Amino acid sequence: MSTKAAKLIFWIGTLSSAILFLILTWDTHRQVATLSQADKLSDDVVAGKHVFQKYNCNDCHTILGFGGYYAPDLTKVYRRRGEAYIRQAVSQPEVVFANSIRHMPQQHVKPEEIDHLVSFFAWVNNIDNHDWPPQDSKGRQMSETSRLMGGADVSKGAALFKANGCFDCHSLNKVGGDNGPALDSVGNKLSVEQISKQIADPQAVNASNQMPAFKDMSAGDLKEISEFLARQKGGN
Repeated sequence: MSTKAAKLIFWIGTLSSAILFLILTWDTHRQVATLSQADKLSDDVVAGKHVFQKYNCNDCHTILGFGGYYAPDLTKVYRRRGEAYIRQAVSQPEVVFANSIRHMPQQHVKPEEIDHLVSFFAWVNNIDNHDWPPQDSKGRQMSETSRLMGGADVSKGAALFKANGCFDCHSLNKVGGDNGPALDSVGNKLSVEQISKQIADPQAVNASNQMPAFKDMSAGDLKEISEFLARQKGGN
């Protein structure tokens, strides 16, 4: 190959790459407003971001990959755990994480600040981040639940059980927390309807119950989890 041909290939390759890079950069910036839900950036969301910064949550948690890696990523925590869990975890971390290896400090976050945090997490949850981090993908959740349950072929209800943080307080097959009762034989005691009521509004069943209410859980997800738990009849 002659020097002239080599230079021609070099310049064609360089210019083509530069043009492609500029086109992709322009296309990304064109979609930023839509992908980031910028039109839904309310005062409550901004206040929630300030609360997140005020209590240095990024020291332990990441959002969109930025922050500390001591505790779970919070990019999709609103979908993964739900509003009720977030509220209790922030207001009563000593209860929620009593049996966890890693303990979240009690920061005495004010009720109105928790409201703002929930709004912030709900907004971040709706950012189109192309399934990143992968821990929030449905396939990853199913795989992790299967691992926790001994490699079994798990159902959607089982995956939802893990995704909603139920293992933090309850155990199945000796896996999970002990703040709440073990659920290996819950199907011997409660029907699908009774389990659904217990999940959606535990205080309506028992006023002294400290379990967070999952009132915002969709009817479909509630049915899947309740039917999964109703099948747990491992003992008396």
